[in-house]
Parts: sequence; C-alpha cells; structure tokens
Amino acid sequence: MARNLTEKQEMFLEALFGDARGNTMQAIKLAGYAEGTSSASIMKTLEAEIAERTKSLIATRGPQAAYSMLDVMENPTDLGNKEKMAAAKDLLDRAGFVKTDKVEVKAESPLFILPPKSDED
Repeated sequence: MARNLTEKQEMFLEALFGDARGNTMQAIKLAGYAEGTSSASIMKTLEAEIAERTKSLIATRGPQAAYSMLDVMENPTDLGNKEKMAAAKDLLDRAGFVKTDKVEVKAESPLFILPPKSDED
C-alpha cells in the first residue's frame, strides 16, 4: 500500500520501528510532533503502514528465532531456555512457519460407485 506520507509521518514510522522500539510517545517526540499531539490520531492515520511494517519486522526476525531454537538444542541446560523456546515458537508461528501435523484418514467401509441413472425409470 504505497501512499504519500508527510515527512513527519515517515519520521514517526522510522522512529517507531527504530530507536523508539515500539514506544509511540517516544516516536512522536523523535519525529518532531508538537507536545501534546494525540498518539491515537497518528496511529489511526498510519494504521495500514504500521501493520505492514509490523509484518515485515516479524518476518525479518524469523532467522533469529530459528537460531534461538538451535542454541537451546546446543545448550539445553542454560537458564531461560523455556522462555526462549516459547518466544521463538510464537514469532515463527506468526511469521508463517507453523508446525504441521500429518493426519492419516482411513475409511473402514468400502466405497461403491453406482452406474448413472437411466432416464427410462
């Protein structure tokens, strides 16, 4: 969704996903908005751009999450591994790398295919 953003809006987005690390009030200050500017109005205006950048942020952190899981495998006794695994799993799930379960379906009753109905009946 490409639309023309003002310089302040672009600076807000850069700050929100950069130095402010998601803190809207800090991003407002870093972007140079006047003191007392409503964060709700800015967030509502930039809702689509924020959603798009959030998806991108999660996707780009996928490799880091995968390596966190590998680190837990290599050092299974480290403190905090349970939390690391949960966070990595959540992030990978949200990025679209969901564990799939194979389901096998068996039909115990036989299947009969009947001939087509004739118009003579």
